[in-house]
Parts: sequence; structure tokens; C-alpha cells
Amino acid sequence: MLKHRARAVMLLVVAAAIGYFVYVSGQPSGSHPFRLGLDLSGGTHLVYQADISKLAPTDIADSMLSLRNVVERRVNLFGVSEPLVQTEQGAALSSKESAYKLIVELPGITDVDEAVRSIGATPSLDFRLVTADQMRDYQTKLSTFSTTTEQDAAYMALFKTTGLTGRMVARANLEFNQTTNQPVVGLTFTSDGRDLFSIITKDNIGNYLGIFLDGKPISVPVIRDQIADGKGQISGTFTLDEAKRLVRDLNYGALPVPITLISTQTIGPSLGQDAINGGIKSGIIAFIIIALFLIIWYRLPGFIAVVALAVYTIIMLTLFKLIPVTLTAAGIAAFILSIGMAVDANILIFERMKEELTRGRGIWDAMHEGFARAWLSIRDSNISSIITGLILYYFGSTAVITGFALVFLIGVIVSMFTAITASRLFLYAVAPSRTSKLSTFLVSNGFTKMKS
Repeated sequence: MLKHRARAVMLLVVAAAIGYFVYVSGQPSGSHPFRLGLDLSGGTHLVYQADISKLAPTDIADSMLSLRNVVERRVNLFGVSEPLVQTEQGAALSSKESAYKLIVELPGITDVDEAVRSIGATPSLDFRLVTADQMRDYQTKLSTFSTTTEQDAAYMALFKTTGLTGRMVARANLEFNQTTNQPVVGLTFTSDGRDLFSIITKDNIGNYLGIFLDGKPISVPVIRDQIADGKGQISGTFTLDEAKRLVRDLNYGALPVPITLISTQTIGPSLGQDAINGGIKSGIIAFIIIALFLIIWYRLPGFIAVVALAVYTIIMLTLFKLIPVTLTAAGIAAFILSIGMAVDANILIFERMKEELTRGRGIWDAMHEGFARAWLSIRDSNISSIITGLILYYFGSTAVITGFALVFLIGVIVSMFTAITASRLFLYAVAPSRTSKLSTFLVSNGFTKMKS
């Protein structure tokens, strides 16, 4: 008994500490605020149709990934806070080929024209030169710049255009240095690019050749030799993933998949705040109603279930922050639904306990048998719910569906822990040590008469 009580107190202290963290970090100045979806924070939702008609089937996946990366980079340049850029594949209505879409969500941007301008320009790739002397002069002057903005502006001013652009790159490939086994990026230029690249590398040995995507330098290698065969190599301290991303950028950054804007939606911040307030109010009301039902009908076990439900809520909110989960109106609905589902396992356990008490078992035996008999039903029902959630998550065609499914899945998994572990620990900690009419009444439920 003392062991159970000590563990229960420890769990309550930990839950209280986590709950305090959730509350403090959720304040406007907190370190881990909740991540809100567009429908709660307000902003612009754009849907683009991607034209893949000129792409080989084997290139579609890479080109769509590069399109997403390029658009995300472009949106970030405009200072949008936590944009969401993703691709979707669905069945086309007018043809047998799949319809590929680009979904862009821009929190805080309610001007559709501004949002379209942010991503509407064609991404560009070009090569720029800076001499070694200019680079050394810049490095010696770093301490004289008062702000990072001035430093960046001076750095960008060093580079001069060469006329060599991404349109002259025929192909980029991932390669490995034969000596160090480090990943490098190999380039193959077109005939025009080969001639120009040969001249540039011949006249600028020892200087720097910057590779710019959307006006932003992604690599600035040193020219070590003249390259006349139209093939170059970008070496550096790349990780394998960084080299792969650079290859994708070089292959598709300058010529992204053509996209056409087909849908726009603007959500004002006041509407998003109304949805948040409504969700919070609904959650509180749902929690109170469920708590009253549990306590009135199941008495002491019902009170324990309410405590476990509070622990469940704290764990869920913490996971929302740490994963992090982007909360949408659908996600809040899934969380409210999960509050009711979280007590299902407790109800199964309590009903099995009542059956054991009606058979004349003592309180402790009834508790142990109640948990043991209920486990199989709890396991099977939760597995079926998890399978349903996984199907929704992996095959959901919109962010609304996948967001709902993710919160639903987390809720089912956490509810299994709180029902089987937390509820049992708390119940064992407060269970009456002797079986009497009063103790039997406290741990039973409803109005069923127990055997003496």
C-alpha cells in the first residue's frame, strides 16, 4: 500500500510540474508556445496546380520535392513566420494522370496579392564571381560592420554576374571524393555553358565562384583549375543530405515545375481567435460534464478516473508543444473527442470490477480481476482505433484530415497509458484496505446491490 501511494504521489508531482511548464510556456512570452494552424492564427491559404506533362515519370518525385523546397525558401525570404509548404497527389478529373498540387499556407499574411507575389516569381540560378583579394578585404572589415544587415549587404556586393545561369546546367549528380569519400556535387553544362565555364575558370583561378539560387548563395567554391570539358565539381564540408539537396536545387531550382494558382482562401485573425476560444470553451465543458458523470456514477473509481484524465490532458498538451503538433480546428475537435475516448478504458475496468464485486469478491481481488479482464477489450479496441488513425494519416488528402488523424493517434496511445498505468496506480493507492458495506459502495457503481 505504501509503495503504491509513494508512486502515486510522485506521479502527481511530476504531472503538476509538467502542467506548470505547459501553462508558463504557453504564455505570449513563453519559450514553447502552441503551434497554431492557419485556421486558428489567420493568414492565407493558396493551392497551385503543378504541370508535370513535360517531366519523365522517374523525375516527378524529385521535381515536386525541389519545387516545394524552392517555394519554401522563397517564402522565407519574405519573413513569413512558420510557413507551411507541401505537395499533394490526387486523381485528376480530366485525364488518367495524377494531379499534383502545391499547398502554401502563410500565417499572418492576409493580403492575397502579397502572398501570390511572394512565391509567383520564377526561381533563378546563376553563377557570380568574387576575387580572392576582395574576399580577404571583406574578411578584414568584418569588425567594422555595426549590424548583420550591413555585413550581408557588403558580402552580396562583392559578387559580379558572369552570365552563367542554371539554364546552362544540363545535369547535376551526387558523387563522392575517391580519397576522402566525402560527398561532392558534379556538374555537367550544356555546350554554351561549357564554353563560358571554361573561360570563367581559366581567367579566375584562385578566385571564388558563387552559386546563387533565388539571389541567395548556396555554395561559394574556389576555382582551382581551368575546366574545359564542361564538367565541374563542387566540393566542401557537405553532409550527404546537404549534397543531395544541392543536387536537387541545381537540377530543378532554375526550372521548377510550372504552377498555376487555382484556389485562394484568406482567414482573418479575429476568426481564428474565435475558433480558439470556442475550442477551449468546448474542451472545458466536455471535461466538466465527463468528470461529473464519472464521480456521480462510479464514485471513488470515478474520481480517480478524473485525476487520470487530468494527467492525460497534461501529457497531451505537452506532446503538442514538444513534437510539435500544428493545432488546427480539426485537431482541437480530435482532442475534445479524445477526452471522451480516454475514459472508455476506465469504464470497462470499473464495470468488470462491479461484476467481480457482485460475485462476492473482496475489493482488492475485484480490482485485480477487473484490470485483468478489461485489458483484452482495451487492447483490441485501441488497436482498431490506431489502425483507423494510421489510415487517415497516411491516405488523408488534406492537411485537415492528417491533422485530425495525428491528434487522434496521440490521444489513443496516451489514453492507454493513463488508463492502464495511471488509473491503476491511483486506485491501488486509495483503495480501502478492508471490505465493508461502505468501502464496497465507494468502489462500486450505479445502484446494483452487492453480495455481502
